[in-house]
Amino acid sequence: MEYMSAPQAAEKWGISERRVQILCSENRIPGVSKLGYMWLIPKDAEKPADARLKAERKKKHE
Repeated sequence: MEYMSAPQAAEKWGISERRVQILCSENRIPGVSKLGYMWLIPKDAEKPADARLKAERKKKHE
């Protein structure tokens, strides 16, 4: 399997490297693993949906 680093994923998905690291640590990206200090993310991994969006929609409907 081919992997990409957190900076590569950040560029691909249009988010910050720190946000990618947080998603990895929260196990929100399937197939991710950590090698030393570096996150290994499968190249075919999809950007996880933003969990905040559902909460925002709920607030608007109340």
